[in-house]
Amino acid sequence: MQPARPASAGPDPTGSALPLGSGFDPATHRFRYYDFVMAAFVTVLLLSNVIGAAKPTFITIGGEQWIYGAGILFFPLGYVIGDVLTEIYGYARARRVIWAGFGALLFMAFMSWVVVSLPPAQGWDGQAAYESVFGQVPRIVFASIIAFWAGEFVNSYVMARMKVWTSGKMLWTRTIGSTIVGQGVDSLIFYPLAFWGVWETGQVITVMITNWLLKVTWEAVLTPVTYLAVGWLKRREGVDVFDTATDFTPFSTKV
Repeated sequence: MQPARPASAGPDPTGSALPLGSGFDPATHRFRYYDFVMAAFVTVLLLSNVIGAAKPTFITIGGEQWIYGAGILFFPLGYVIGDVLTEIYGYARARRVIWAGFGALLFMAFMSWVVVSLPPAQGWDGQAAYESVFGQVPRIVFASIIAFWAGEFVNSYVMARMKVWTSGKMLWTRTIGSTIVGQGVDSLIFYPLAFWGVWETGQVITVMITNWLLKVTWEAVLTPVTYLAVGWLKRREGVDVFDTATDFTPFSTKV
């Protein structure tokens, strides 16, 4: 990774990169907001899977109803935060957050299974509702966790590479471009693993493409929010990390 872009090197996409000098080391630098961004990422990830995943809803387009999971309204926020993490702190620190989210999902799945499996106390009539919300089919849980892991790492990798290719310019190209690829991988893994053989093949493909398009569109709509967050964080962290010499293996938590 290289230190913050000097002011004389040309404008950053947000115009907010600050020079820190040649002694800056992102591996040891104390970031002011990194832990808050990590907490936001894991929170959005868990809540979008718990609260939104269990409820199907629909949108009417051209007089036709398109059904999708309610969680899709908030799940892409995780990709927005992931983009901000990679843009500000670099791939290595984003990788740590992805692993934190992966661990949180595993624990959530385990805790849900334990709580749902415990026998309800006599007189409590909420077991059916609990099973409906938290008793997801293990196949769907497995597909969701694997799809998240692969999609997020692809998203972060593309984001980091495109930042170097574009010399830090045109932020929107890498936020949307990384989401197109990352969400594509997520959808290509999740829907076949979760529903192939359960739904008709045509339905699996239709829902997969529809949800992918909705997620990418939502990411594009949130581009101004991403710009604001990136600009604000760069000014306060005083850093603009470029992954020019980063080990991009996902199987590490080293910075």
